[in-house]
Amino acid sequence: MKISAVDIRPGNVLEHQGRLWAVTKTQHVQPGKGGAFMQVEMKDIKIGTKLNERFRSEDSVERVRLDEMPFQFLYANGDEYSFMNSETYESITLTAEQIGEQADFLAENMAVIILHYQDEPISVQLPETVVLQVVEADAVVKGQTASSSYKPAKLSNGRRVMVPPFIESGTLVVVNTATGEYMKRAEQ
Repeated sequence: MKISAVDIRPGNVLEHQGRLWAVTKTQHVQPGKGGAFMQVEMKDIKIGTKLNERFRSEDSVERVRLDEMPFQFLYANGDEYSFMNSETYESITLTAEQIGEQADFLAENMAVIILHYQDEPISVQLPETVVLQVVEADAVVKGQTASSSYKPAKLSNGRRVMVPPFIESGTLVVVNTATGEYMKRAEQ
């Protein structure tokens, strides 16, 4: 299925240069001179090599149709992650390489979507956001609260994220799984 270059999103799988590529990062760039373009970072699904490609806004790319199947995350064993199909109760194991950086956000019994291409698991789609606890947050420096400054914090999954000054250790926060960025304080 052809899509416009501006519609490329992380998690999309594209057919480019005769291979399948998983989109890991996108950035829409509008330079002062010339036309706008999409800067796309992709990873080859089979080999694992990375490619940075620029697509002009008017370009179209081939998006691969993938089968989506509901799974539940069971557990991690080293670099292997086990999932169970929510409909057939069949279990599969994916490597950390197949899941990517999003593996940090996996939690026991989390409902995920595993994308398949020709009956082969390709990647995992997590929920858009997860709620995590801040286990370590730097103290606020006096005088910094007047401006919109952020401070580093460590989450319960080990990830570091920038949070507003009012977030303290023990606070539950909502984090975007695609970007790994703080979104808001979780309602309790």
